[in-house]
Amino acid sequence: MNSLDWAVLIGYFAVMVAIGIWSHKRVDNVSDFFTAGGKMPWWLSGISHHMSGYSAVMFTGYAGIAYTYGVTSFVTWSFPIALGIAIGSKLFAPRINRLRSRLHVASPLEYLKNRYDLRTQQALAWSGMLLKIVDVGAKWAAIATLLSVFTGVSLNQGILITGVVTAVYCTIGGLWADALTELGQFVIQFLAGIAMFVAVLVELGDHGGFFGVWDRPELQGHEKPLVGPYGTVFLLAFLFIKLFEYNGGMLNQAQRYMATPSPREAERSARLSAVLWLVWPLVLFFPMWMSPLLVESQKADGSDSYALMTEQLLPHGLLGLVIVGFFSHTMAMCSSDANAIAAVFTRDVAPVLSARARAWGERSGLLAARITTVVFLGLSMAVATQVNSPTFKDIITVVIKWVAGLMGPIAIPMMLGLLRPFRRSGPTAALTSWAAGLLAFWLVNYPIHWAVDGGVPLEYQVSIPLAVSLLLYVLIGYARPEDTPERLAVIERINTDGDDSAAAAVPAPAEGTAPAPVKD
Repeated sequence: MNSLDWAVLIGYFAVMVAIGIWSHKRVDNVSDFFTAGGKMPWWLSGISHHMSGYSAVMFTGYAGIAYTYGVTSFVTWSFPIALGIAIGSKLFAPRINRLRSRLHVASPLEYLKNRYDLRTQQALAWSGMLLKIVDVGAKWAAIATLLSVFTGVSLNQGILITGVVTAVYCTIGGLWADALTELGQFVIQFLAGIAMFVAVLVELGDHGGFFGVWDRPELQGHEKPLVGPYGTVFLLAFLFIKLFEYNGGMLNQAQRYMATPSPREAERSARLSAVLWLVWPLVLFFPMWMSPLLVESQKADGSDSYALMTEQLLPHGLLGLVIVGFFSHTMAMCSSDANAIAAVFTRDVAPVLSARARAWGERSGLLAARITTVVFLGLSMAVATQVNSPTFKDIITVVIKWVAGLMGPIAIPMMLGLLRPFRRSGPTAALTSWAAGLLAFWLVNYPIHWAVDGGVPLEYQVSIPLAVSLLLYVLIGYARPEDTPERLAVIERINTDGDDSAAAAVPAPAEGTAPAPVKD
């Protein structure tokens, strides 16, 4: 990097902070901070939903898959996400929006205390928060690793720089700041992605052109959609996982649906995100597919291939723009995760732990939300600094597996609890499926994996916990139905619009167990 690249990078950080400061005036209460007061346009929500699903892992881990296997990186990653979101646009997006518009909650998990009970809500809240701390820590480590390659700063310095800038804008401006910075980040990503795409196309003229290049021996097998460990079983398992994860199972995407004015707008938001996931990754992945022709990776997994290409092909200025693109992905995901976890803690956990938290007003609740956001980011940054320690070695690879494997047990009760066909499943089904799914993850990934010659295939490591949770959730619901009138009333309000004449009123939470409803 030279001074021009540094200018682009510093300018990007300054704009992100400025957006956060500007967004501050739009945040008057907790509802504004966590759900944008339900006033976010569907197109902004859709772009934000799309951007909050990326991170620098795409330019390291998935760049390595593209370098080694080719187009399967798209077929088994972004395509399942696009299809899952498209299905969820009808199945989940409108119902999640009604959590805010009809139940007046600010956290995606807040409704669970009435849908199931307080124990279920707390189990899902705590496990979700702990998983996210480690997950976001890996994202900080990924972007800091890239920053160290380009700039020479240490890993810890890179974590501190990106974490502090993200903390400033998302703490000041809440979900509005997240969404507006993600819109700016999308524009930056578009410019950087097109620049890299064109640069690679120009280079292909010496290698047979766009159509002739696929016959080159360096790209042998790169055109096959399913190859290596990424076969049909992996694709089906990943589709099933992403259906839950990217429609709200990991919480931050659920907030985007809650932020729109109506269920119809939430559905449109999801459709836009699905289209972007189907089309835009093709532009980003194409240079990665061509990378074996242009660079020789210095790492066995090819994870440095994209970074090497940018240094080789792009002039200064554009190189800085692509580096900013790396940051935009990771900061978008981490800031949205921070906001979601702050919502879960302040709305679902803190009132159970403290009588004082149950008495928070608008000003004190908003202050608590901002403090929680900073604390979450600080904890995740602390985890990121341990990326090379014996405890957290290979954390990026592990977390990809952990998120896919552990998301299911957490998401099954949350997501399926929205749907009428699963109305019989109550607290027993939810807690049992959650606990058994976590146990299945541990058994498959560790004792069984160590005992099996060659280890358990990746597709089974990530899919078995979700399958166990799903099976138990359904079977226990039928064997021991707990569809009380109060729980049925909650489900009806989530599944219908209009007045409440067709359903009983949702009962108020027990004294001392939950915060007062957030009014729009």
